Amino acid sequence: MSSEQDFRDIAPFDDSEFAEKMSVLVKEPGFEHAVRYVMPQVNFDDFVKTLLEIPDKRTFQTKVMYPFLEMLAKKTTSGITVSGLENIDTSKAYTYISNHRDIVLDASFLNLCFLRNDLPTSEIAIGNNLLIYNWITDLVKLNKSFIVKRNLRMIKALEAAKQLSAYIHYAITQKNESVWIAQREGRAKDSNDVTQESLVKMLALDGDGTIVRNLLPINLMPVSITYEYDPNDYLKAKEFLMKKINPEFKKSPHDDLLSMETGLLQPKGRVHFEIGNCINPAIEPLADDTDKVEVVKRVCAIIDCDIHCGYKIYPINYVAYDLLHKVETFKKEYTEEEKTDFEEYIENQLDKVGLPDLSAADRAYMKEMMLSMYANPLKNKTTASSLVCLKATGDIPVKD
Repeated sequence: MSSEQDFRDIAPFDDSEFAEKMSVLVKEPGFEHAVRYVMPQVNFDDFVKTLLEIPDKRTFQTKVMYPFLEMLAKKTTSGITVSGLENIDTSKAYTYISNHRDIVLDASFLNLCFLRNDLPTSEIAIGNNLLIYNWITDLVKLNKSFIVKRNLRMIKALEAAKQLSAYIHYAITQKNESVWIAQREGRAKDSNDVTQESLVKMLALDGDGTIVRNLLPINLMPVSITYEYDPNDYLKAKEFLMKKINPEFKKSPHDDLLSMETGLLQPKGRVHFEIGNCINPAIEPLADDTDKVEVVKRVCAIIDCDIHCGYKIYPINYVAYDLLHKVETFKKEYTEEEKTDFEEYIENQLDKVGLPDLSAADRAYMKEMMLSMYANPLKNKTTASSLVCLKATGDIPVKD
């Protein structure tokens, strides 16, 4: 049986070491700079005194992160709503698996919904590629985050996957702590959200049974996240263009920091979370002798169907679909003013790209990518809604 000691390099800090780790964090110049940047009105000395009085992670989340996230929601959104909380049995812990839009805020705003409703928050999976400074690692581990090791050679990658799977099982079955993890590594830049088969395989590594038997104890629960506007849309479009020009293009750590900063501080419009149902009843009927490849595909299809069905569709999604396909299929779902406003928004976002010598064709390509980002949730929800009746039997068609 696993113990906390097996996971010290990836697990959140234990409450017994919280005060010590916090006392080190508050002395970091980088931490002070980040706090002053995100909260320019803060009295940093008073803020540090508050932090040093906090005894554990839960108090940190309720006394510090809760008001911070409420402030952020008020400044950068037109409101955060949530549906499906009744699907959560508070006597259980879950693996919340969601689509991935924003590097920082997907799980943070989900936890805000839990805090508002006096529900337990989840531990958060975060890739070590984002932890470019030691103080960032300390901060996220003080805030109930665990580390996903990435960009490793094959043998090390397998070891890391087994450790991560074991930790998630340990957190849920022994600590009774829910966890959040994105359905794929990295964000779906075009908002076409599809669960990565390798993720499901990783989650099923821990245990001695079949894939399904190993997944059942961690209570997979899909969550749909919808941002009306994605403040990173133009940065994602720019990345599409850079990869079109040079297939070997890779983002720098500075690019990730810019994406985090933009996602945190820029307007997002309305934000909605839809908590789905635990998929155990849908996957349990899969026979033990079912081909493993087929099982993984079925599990992914069930998760995808739940996430796609849970999207909140806004007028701009209908506008984007019609503009992208040069049709008027959803003309009744928006006004001419909403269409004009969205077209102006897209052009203004494209103006931010800032690449020199940008051709008309390059701009048109990025515009197409941005329209796809806003049209794909509508397209996927329309498809998934016709399949939802098949979910309970696991008969949802799989994608090759």
